[in-house]
Amino acid sequence: MSFVSARPKSARALLAALVTTATFCAIGAAQAQDRSWMDPTLLAAAKKEGKLTFYSSINEEEGLPLLKVFEDATGVKVEYVRNSDSGLLSRIMVENRAGKQGWDVIQTTAVNKMPQELLASYEPPEAKVIDAGAKGAAQKWYGVYANYNTPAYNTSKIKAADLPKTYEELATKKEWAGKIAIDYSDNEWIAAMYKHYGDAKGAQIVKDIVKNLKPSIAKGHLALARSVGAGEYDVSLNNYLNLSLNVKLSGGPIDYWIMDPVAVFYGQVGINAKAPSPNAARLLSNFMLSKEGQTALTAKGRIPTRPDVETNPPGILKALAGHKVVSVVLSPEEENKWQKIYKEQFDVR
Repeated sequence: MSFVSARPKSARALLAALVTTATFCAIGAAQAQDRSWMDPTLLAAAKKEGKLTFYSSINEEEGLPLLKVFEDATGVKVEYVRNSDSGLLSRIMVENRAGKQGWDVIQTTAVNKMPQELLASYEPPEAKVIDAGAKGAAQKWYGVYANYNTPAYNTSKIKAADLPKTYEELATKKEWAGKIAIDYSDNEWIAAMYKHYGDAKGAQIVKDIVKNLKPSIAKGHLALARSVGAGEYDVSLNNYLNLSLNVKLSGGPIDYWIMDPVAVFYGQVGINAKAPSPNAARLLSNFMLSKEGQTALTAKGRIPTRPDVETNPPGILKALAGHKVVSVVLSPEEENKWQKIYKEQFDVR
């Protein structure tokens, strides 16, 4: 496997990736007898292609071990190109204008925002098992993991008994002023707030939160989760649940709690309509939606879209089931609308 990243890797990150690789490989070995995703005809065609290029925004601590399971199982080599969602989409558009096809598979939370003519229509057999909400129109993308949005807190600084039960109550927690943060791009969260409460009430609740709690604006959801775990902030007003779990599973004093509404969108996988290695691309897509692939992703707290895969730690989907979950798979136009509202409410410049 070859790996290209637009971001520098620390020694700590590389060590974590090696440790996680061992965990993923153990999972893969345990499930070696249950590989329904490995269609023999497709595998033979993928082997003839020999390799594929995988564009992804998933961090290398998770991506490298996952792809190693796939490579070891199939013998197909993967070039792993990692960047942000926007960085990858910009790269694809530049390549497309130049008449180049540098990628076979893309995995980001923004596949649904790509020009859909760039994506192949394909239904991987394993897609039949995933949640209905995790399937894009015209078979262009599928949810590999679910990004549920919840607040989180540092368990060394905040007692569970003091956590508010609603966002209205949260807005009254003036003692948290200056100790709470939110990512600068959480348009999905504010869209869910308005949809759940109605525009007028949703806007007022968010306005009260900003006025009374004076949340700091962070850049990067994983960085925010790590900051809460390190005690830089006591609370994240909102974050991706799987990233709070990522820090918790690494030993950080952080936990999440649930208030309505819970916004959800998906880490999506899609295939290049002009993929240089179309068979290998289809095989990798099927693997990522399989029980083996999604179980491997739970090692770092990713939340599966398959009901037959348990979360890590267990019971998260059961806890969410009693709450108002709002799907916010936004089009580019909708994203622009809600990001504008978000910036106005939080005075993001």
